[in-house]
Amino acid sequence: MDRAGKWPRGFARAGRGELGRPLGSGGSFSGRRRTGLGRGLKDHAGFFRKMTKLILDEMPKAGYSSILNDFVESNFFVIDGDSLLVTCLCVKSFKWGQNLHFFYLVECYLVDLMSNGGQFAIVFFKDAEYAYFDFPELLSLRTALILHLQHNTNIDVQTEFSGCLSQDWKLYLEQHYPYFLIVSEEGLSDLQTYLFNFLIIHSWGMKVNVVLSSGHESDTLRLYAHTMESTDRNQTFSKENETVIQSAYKSLIQHLEERRILALAPHFEHLKWNDMMKEACQTLFLLQCLCPEGSDIQRVICVTSCSLSLRMYHHHVLVHSNCLSLQEAEDFCRLRCLCVAFQLHLPLSQRACSRVITYSWLWDSDYFLKMNKWCEHFILSNLNVLGCWNLNLNHVSDLYDEQLLKNIAFYYEFESTQEPHLNLGGSIRRDYEHLWNVVSHLVKEFDVGKCFPLRTTRRPFLGQKKSVIQEISLEKMPSVGFVPMTSSVIDEFVGDMMKDLPILKSDDPVVPSQFKEKTSDELLHWHAQRLLSDDYDRIKCHIDEQSRDPHVLDVLKKSQDYQQFYGKSLESISTKVIVTETTQPKEDSSGASGKMLQQSTKPSQITKKKKKKKKAFLKEDQNKDQQKDDLLFSIEEEMKTNLHSGIRKLEEYLTSCASNSVKFGVEMSGLIACFKAWKEHCRGEDKISKDLSIAVQMMKRIHSLLERYPEILEAEHHQYIAKCLKYLGFNDLANSLDPTLMIGDDKKKKYSIDIGPARFQLQYMGHYLIRDERKNPDPRIQDFIPNTWQRELLDVVDKNESAVIVAPVSAGKTYASYYCMEKVLRESDDGVVVYIAPAKSLVGQVAATVENRFTKTLPAGRTLCGAFTRDYRHNVLNCQVLITVPECFEILLLAPHRQKWVERIRYVIFDEVHYLGREVGAKFWELLLVIIRCPFLVLSATINNPTLLTEWLQSVKQYWKQADKIMEEKCVSEKQADKCLNFLRDNSFKNQSYEVRLVLCEERDNDLEKHICSVKHDDVYFGHFHPCAALTTDIIEKYGFPPDLILTPQESIQLYDTMAHVWEAWPRAQELCPEEFILFKNKIVIKKLDARKYEENLKAELTNWIKNGKVKKLWNIENSMTVGLDSSWVNFPSLIRTLEKRMVLTKCVISDWCPCRGSPLPMLLTYSIKKNPKRAKNLERKLMYRAEYINFLENLKILEISEDHTYADVKALHTEVTRDKGSTLDRVLQRVRFTRNGKELKALAQRGIGYHHSGMYFKEKEFVEILFVKGLIRVVTATGTLASGIHMPCKSVVFAQDSVYLDALNYRQMSGRAGRRGQDLLGNVYFFDIPLPKIKRLLASSVPELRGQFPLSITLVLRLMLLASKGDDPEDAKAKVLSVLKHSLLSFKRPRAMKTLKLYFLFSLQLLIKEDYLNKNGTPKKFAGLASYLHGHEPSNLVFVNFLKRGLFHNLCKPAWKGAQQFSQDVMEKLVLVLANLFARKYIPAKFQNADLSFYQSKVILAELPEDFKAALHEYNLAVMKDFASFLLIASKSVNMKNEYQLPLSRIKFTGKECEDSQLVSHLMSCKEGRAAVSPFVCLSGNADNDLLRPETVNQVILRTIGVSGAQAPLLWPGKLDNRGRRMPLNAYVLNFYQHNCFTRLDQTNGMRMGQLLKCLKDFAFSIQAISDSLSELCENEHDNVVLAFKQLSQTFYEKLEEMQTQMHQNHLG
Repeated sequence: MDRAGKWPRGFARAGRGELGRPLGSGGSFSGRRRTGLGRGLKDHAGFFRKMTKLILDEMPKAGYSSILNDFVESNFFVIDGDSLLVTCLCVKSFKWGQNLHFFYLVECYLVDLMSNGGQFAIVFFKDAEYAYFDFPELLSLRTALILHLQHNTNIDVQTEFSGCLSQDWKLYLEQHYPYFLIVSEEGLSDLQTYLFNFLIIHSWGMKVNVVLSSGHESDTLRLYAHTMESTDRNQTFSKENETVIQSAYKSLIQHLEERRILALAPHFEHLKWNDMMKEACQTLFLLQCLCPEGSDIQRVICVTSCSLSLRMYHHHVLVHSNCLSLQEAEDFCRLRCLCVAFQLHLPLSQRACSRVITYSWLWDSDYFLKMNKWCEHFILSNLNVLGCWNLNLNHVSDLYDEQLLKNIAFYYEFESTQEPHLNLGGSIRRDYEHLWNVVSHLVKEFDVGKCFPLRTTRRPFLGQKKSVIQEISLEKMPSVGFVPMTSSVIDEFVGDMMKDLPILKSDDPVVPSQFKEKTSDELLHWHAQRLLSDDYDRIKCHIDEQSRDPHVLDVLKKSQDYQQFYGKSLESISTKVIVTETTQPKEDSSGASGKMLQQSTKPSQITKKKKKKKKAFLKEDQNKDQQKDDLLFSIEEEMKTNLHSGIRKLEEYLTSCASNSVKFGVEMSGLIACFKAWKEHCRGEDKISKDLSIAVQMMKRIHSLLERYPEILEAEHHQYIAKCLKYLGFNDLANSLDPTLMIGDDKKKKYSIDIGPARFQLQYMGHYLIRDERKNPDPRIQDFIPNTWQRELLDVVDKNESAVIVAPVSAGKTYASYYCMEKVLRESDDGVVVYIAPAKSLVGQVAATVENRFTKTLPAGRTLCGAFTRDYRHNVLNCQVLITVPECFEILLLAPHRQKWVERIRYVIFDEVHYLGREVGAKFWELLLVIIRCPFLVLSATINNPTLLTEWLQSVKQYWKQADKIMEEKCVSEKQADKCLNFLRDNSFKNQSYEVRLVLCEERDNDLEKHICSVKHDDVYFGHFHPCAALTTDIIEKYGFPPDLILTPQESIQLYDTMAHVWEAWPRAQELCPEEFILFKNKIVIKKLDARKYEENLKAELTNWIKNGKVKKLWNIENSMTVGLDSSWVNFPSLIRTLEKRMVLTKCVISDWCPCRGSPLPMLLTYSIKKNPKRAKNLERKLMYRAEYINFLENLKILEISEDHTYADVKALHTEVTRDKGSTLDRVLQRVRFTRNGKELKALAQRGIGYHHSGMYFKEKEFVEILFVKGLIRVVTATGTLASGIHMPCKSVVFAQDSVYLDALNYRQMSGRAGRRGQDLLGNVYFFDIPLPKIKRLLASSVPELRGQFPLSITLVLRLMLLASKGDDPEDAKAKVLSVLKHSLLSFKRPRAMKTLKLYFLFSLQLLIKEDYLNKNGTPKKFAGLASYLHGHEPSNLVFVNFLKRGLFHNLCKPAWKGAQQFSQDVMEKLVLVLANLFARKYIPAKFQNADLSFYQSKVILAELPEDFKAALHEYNLAVMKDFASFLLIASKSVNMKNEYQLPLSRIKFTGKECEDSQLVSHLMSCKEGRAAVSPFVCLSGNADNDLLRPETVNQVILRTIGVSGAQAPLLWPGKLDNRGRRMPLNAYVLNFYQHNCFTRLDQTNGMRMGQLLKCLKDFAFSIQAISDSLSELCENEHDNVVLAFKQLSQTFYEKLEEMQTQMHQNHLG
């Protein structure tokens, strides 16, 4: 497509194929005789329309989000090569014929994927080649692209598949199971679009999601695109139409094959495809003989295509009046050879200055050029015949430069006769002569003539136009220069750069024009500079914290009581009374937040109470001793009758006993009982196999005795233990304890387990192996003995240091948080500790835990714990422990009038800090980490580069150390006594250290085993999945073993056995044999650490196998450890039943990632009532049709639930009823009585089942959490909500069904819940109905590295300047602002990035000054508060204020009649339309609007803005675009252009010495102005700096190494343009909801799921309310029309939303 948007001659416009309209959208097949359309294709016209309609219907449902997540190695995906080709061909900045520019676009596209860590393969189907037969120029380009990717990159390129419906492609998908397939939704013609449609439909049928290739947008961390998921509907369509799909596809391919014959005929007459392939081979053989030393691809293609074209032209083309003569064709080939000589010698820096010729080829020239392109394709397709000939393929990306060829042709046609002859230059002339001489040798049939003159004929090749050479317009480009400005922040941050930048003088004519008054008359009475209230003030507080009303106090007390109850139900820890260290502790106290503790003051009463207590204690001790004796006796008796049951009771007793001597006696009793049981077991006749579980218990007792009680053991005990070992067959171990012990050989054989002691301990006792734990108590911890790393954490807190803590899930790292809270609570009543949770779902749970753990007497008005989210706040500014989320804490930190409260913060705890690198909320985490002055704790389980994170945070702390020192010195020097005293007092109280420690814990507290569930004969089988089966040679070679891929001791044994099996001559087999391993040999007690070192040795040996070339053996290991997989969702109840039998359903979380595909809940309930067959049959029928659960919940009322029909823990239920009198059940059931899902949750809970997801009301989630922890619910289906750290420990986790949301991060977080700390030594993870390739990638992916994102935005800069000018303490505020600006993670150790950020900061200031938000001193002006308050909606916030200042809202909001305060429905709908265009921007793929839409589909697309708003928006965008272009021009001056002259992926350089001896080169490459800030590759297509002003091209032409993209410009185009320049329409869901108030209709029409729709509508309602409140505060006239209109709209919208939610609730209950 040329610069005017035209396609090459004969080429249909994209999506408008042969007939000019898409056939699938109602196109007619009339006139097909003209195009030779086959009968078979016509017969399938209806199916093509049906297939197209399905895809178009799915487009509004496509989610626009990041397609690559943190664990990128788990996100293997496939790119359709032809979709990649078409997408890059259609880029608006690309001019057809510029090969090098095309390859640059391809590599940029792929680099965006790879820089975000994408792991992918590119597939080119053989059938897809047929779509280009009418356009040989694209056919040769496609072939060159394949060669380039195969030879110049490391990308996996697949070309062996015939088509997307072939069996080998199906097998590939089954074996690799890609995360998604990137494919284009629109081809270059209808027929190609159909090919893409077949690929989409087939992918959906294979359960592979589809990502559209157009509309991609990338930033520093993420790549965003439209994802169309494989849903039940799509899979059903593919399955039901399988036969038709095959038939239609076959007819399409047959039709395209017929087109090949028609395409060849005009150029080669009777020659067939195979004939031309032979001719090409012969030409290549001739060249090989001429140049046996080899050559490069540019020369080879030039001479072979020219010679073959001339030969074919000579033999097979009938020359007539409108065709080139043979001599003219020779002239054209001379020009072609000269063009290649230019390409060989001119560096890109010179070629980028080429003139842009607007002439086009005449028909006869174009005809010959197409023939040449056919020959080029045949040559490229047969390069393999050259064998080992030395062919350099580096520059296969630069085979054709049409603009350069036109330049040369233009000169020799029109300029060489007018000007003195320009010389070629020596090197270019020599290369040109050589090329033409080779052509002469290859053409043997006739004489092609000499090299010179180049033109022997006068017939023109180019058609004339009025405008010959495209001029680069410099008039549109803005003046490069900055408006002068100054402030303390500006001077300190960018003062060093300002002196080197162009600064506009104050009398410059440009400057005054930029500050004209933009405010309308209606706003003159507004207090536009007023500082607005923030979100804290506006977020509702459920209870008035200052009220003294008895009713309110009663509600407050009940709320506190419930929080403590909730916390106590989550963990069984007694409440600790906190007493401030500066006050005297009180004798007898009990209390809660905000309450006074009661105490007795009379000494006589105290003495009496002490005596009574002493007597009671003595009596209680006597009773306890008797109970202990009785319990020990009962345990011994139990072990005699049932060993395993007795052992369980014995271990329960050991955990509660404090006396070592008593424990020792119990352990000895257990060993004796086990020994007796073993002997009795082995005496039995005909024992085929022995029950080794008894032997395991024996060794377990032996381990415990030898390791825990060595000081108590005596000789007789050693002898008995030796005897036990001897009976087990461990003679060497027995002799080490008692060499004198003798046992007969018959007994040895009869009682021996016939396994070596080391292998036995590893294989059968893996999770029982003793861990190296500290034995010395820590006085700071009463509940347990902390490990070394936990003590280090406590030391950090005690020293007021900061720390980065990386430890596995459930390792106990959160304990340091509570210790930190306790420390701050004890120090004073003023200090605050802030706990930042990653999601609001965790806030309530942590707050409840804090309320349960601590109680403290506080002064009036103060409370212990508070919470702050976007939905509610409670005791935020008057608490000592604040639980919040990042965005809310940011509000407090950046609010100028909250800085006094900020000074009270003593510690900040960041939980799950890996969210710093995630898609949502990353900017908040980074800002918080750099702006806080106090110490902090950073917690995470999934960070790959904690050292870098620690170094970055240490640099921030060093800044604060220096800042505090400067502030202190300034206070002293200026003799500000009061301020200095306050500063010193505050900092001495904190007494903080500026050190940041890195604390690592690399091992889980318990083992984790993975299992794959498969179904055979309607029964479920479990195959243990060895983690090493997930590794490949490439993974180990590139990444090594993932640091968190830990093997259990059993898995280490399995790995050793497999290695020994696949390599029988393995040299180290004996050394690494378990019995011979140095750490195991003759060792009675093998510890966990020993097993871990053994594992490390095996991993190191496996890595050496790869280094030493034993790749095949590693492949054999992988195959040996891989288990089969065959499961189906319908077998889910069988899975749960089997888990129950295996005793692993103690507590089970089912990760149900795909609720849209059917939930397991109906299946679980059906199974639980199977013994009531009459009702079960009816219920199953209802469930088959996916009815709402409530339909059969009604049936549960008449069912009697017995123990056999529930998953609930009957023992826990018995305890609840007998001991707690059912208080827990009563309390939680009362809480959910009137919630939407309360009835359903209650019925499910009776069966021991629950579910947990983000769409639930918080009371409902608490209901499930409490009952699960209590054991009253044992099976919970959950989505990713549990991955954010929710405390719901369980024994087993089941991943049921695959989903696009199931990535390796969520897998690690969810699987980490398996294995309850302190209860389970082994956790279980089960994979059900998840493809094996996906499982392997989940396990093998490495932990992600945290990377910084672009930290600044226009609104953030405005907020920082507000803080700097309005802060309570100016010096403190300035220090915080500078910390944010100077310490982004992106610029850490990257000076170039810091320079870009400084320039962007200046650009932001310039824009804010010109838009009248700041003055030249950086002081906020009109509406700065409003724009900053709406900071979450940039750039919509800036556009909204712009509209407001122009008076557009006042023009729109006219009341129904004069003096009225109500507005018509029409006004309200127009207002909603405007606001939806600003604050409800959900994009739909551009292809959707090109279809013939039905009525309901047309309602999906949001209408454009009213004309006056549209014009104002255009003016705003143009002003911003000019400023941004000016910023890019300045930033480009500091770019290292050497990196811009190489392809971004292959790194092939196009540099070199510029050709200075050629006059012709100087003449043709004379356009050097206006190409400073765009990539030299895009200049080849005629792009220049003024293309930075075009929204559809700015991201495509910008310098790649400049460090910013168009996304950083606060532009709001009416419709975002994809990379093809097509407008992506907005979804009209908000306007449709307001007009129709019907969720069901919205769900069907706008393609949004109910939960997503509800969330988006709530967000929009929140935005309207925020705007309404802000306008009310700014305007002193309460009758202002705009204020009234927004108030009416906000109220109406909320009413509609509440009405709809009520209706949903009623429908759910009904």
